[in-house]
Amino acid sequence: MARTNANGRLRRMELLAVQLQQEAHCTISGLAAQFGVSARTIARDLSLMRDQGMSIDTDRGRGGGVRLDSNWGVGRMNLSYSEAVDLLISIAVAERMNSPIFLANLGSVRRQLVASFSPEKRNRVNRLNSRILIGVTASTYVQASVASPPARVVQTLHRAFVDQERLDITYRREDGQTSRRSIDPHYLLLKYPVWYVVAFDHLRQEPRTFRCDRLLAATGTGTPFRLRPKAEFAASLVGDDLLV
Repeated sequence: MARTNANGRLRRMELLAVQLQQEAHCTISGLAAQFGVSARTIARDLSLMRDQGMSIDTDRGRGGGVRLDSNWGVGRMNLSYSEAVDLLISIAVAERMNSPIFLANLGSVRRQLVASFSPEKRNRVNRLNSRILIGVTASTYVQASVASPPARVVQTLHRAFVDQERLDITYRREDGQTSRRSIDPHYLLLKYPVWYVVAFDHLRQEPRTFRCDRLLAATGTGTPFRLRPKAEFAASLVGDDLLV
């Protein structure tokens, strides 16, 4: 328990440093509410951060204003495993899209991230990366109808994709009709700027492709699934000119 508390405090202090760097002025009460802890806990965190050399000014009184010296930098960035995985996969997607801008240093960033993983986690990231497919740019007709899916749906789909967990979804078809499905999200397909999930559909008992922005709701079932051979999904990907 003590180890968990210590890790939680260290992570909170890292996020506090980022918050203070981004905001010109914060309050202790506001930070306490944001991180779900007491004002006294935030005050102790700030004291520890000063001991580590951060230049933090606080105002006495009811407001408890907090400022970080504008000349101070956050410095080394510590990412959680899930954050590092997301960043590494995003870099891989950018590289595979062959964008000519802002790619100069991505290779170096990717190598540093990969080096921070254990061999087991490195293999897991590579497997995840192989399940993200890049296709041709979506047609203007499709782009005209695309919308942003709800954040909660995106988070649930993301978790199910990474953890290989079956999803119950509510899906709106192109004709406006909705249906409930139970799917195993095997692949994510980007036909810029539209994301699709290529899944095994338990209602139809066959692979199907769903536009992510048409997912109205998604709930994790807690039921794991095993990846099926990629050849089973070939019919769902015909005509997409995928760069796999």
